[in-house]
Amino acid sequence: MITVVGIRFKKSGKIYYFDPNGLDVKSGDSVIVETVRGIEFGDCVIGPKDIPESDVVTPLKNVIRKAEEEDIKKHLENKQKQKEAFDVCLEKIEKHDLPMKLIDVEYTFDNNKIIFYFTADGRVDFRELVKDLASVFRTRIELRQIGVRDEAKMIGGLGPCGRPLCCSSFLGDFAPVSIKMAKEQNLSLNPAKISGICGRLMCCLNYEQNTYEEIRKELPKVQSIVETPYGKGEVINNSVVNESVRVKIKIKDGEDIIQDVSIKDIKLVSGEYEYTEEIKEEDIKLETEDIDEEVISELLKED
Repeated sequence: MITVVGIRFKKSGKIYYFDPNGLDVKSGDSVIVETVRGIEFGDCVIGPKDIPESDVVTPLKNVIRKAEEEDIKKHLENKQKQKEAFDVCLEKIEKHDLPMKLIDVEYTFDNNKIIFYFTADGRVDFRELVKDLASVFRTRIELRQIGVRDEAKMIGGLGPCGRPLCCSSFLGDFAPVSIKMAKEQNLSLNPAKISGICGRLMCCLNYEQNTYEEIRKELPKVQSIVETPYGKGEVINNSVVNESVRVKIKIKDGEDIIQDVSIKDIKLVSGEYEYTEEIKEEDIKLETEDIDEEVISELLKED
């Protein structure tokens, strides 16, 4: 086992493990750490804890010190300089007429490098832009192209639910999301209803997926025959959300009754459970018309 602390460099950013180096670092403390990019300012979000060495990416970097008043002041100054650098870069992009959209600017704590994040439809020849920026800031310049999901995470905003975006408020990292999840959760497959403001499938499709998969293991498929407290009958509908099935049961006088029964109160007589039915991409039909083929192909990707 090895003792580590979890450090985050951006709000809702990924958490990285560091060696506390014998310092009394607690959750909520600001710290100065050594990273592959140089010296950085971060916030401790996970206090000292012991984890297996196999869970650590080696070599484990050290926490140099708790942030002092001067460190915090310098960090705030860097934040202000980032705004100024953003405006300068926008001007240079317009000057060179480059097909790119500037998203964010980041100074390393020691000012040894400035990182400019941008989006673009394809590859961009920004060599002249780098030269111009280097002549202005007199330090190392890095231009990093990011995807649409990272763009949404950096800019923030409100999702279709009316709440702040998950990625910009609490998600440390993106989890894989696929359109199969929407199909298994009986959601509309209209891209306008299952896509976030980034244009990709909403991250929240992944939140309840494990629960849906577990319930479907106990949910008989339609037309299966089940034994219930009311007698034997045929499944005509099922509900993952209610964890129940609707059963058509024949009674003695030949009439049928329809009864909703909890999956805990049924026993499968013939047929199979939902989880045995594999959902294939070719079986997924988008419930909308006139959708661009590129949109459809993007949604069918394992994100």
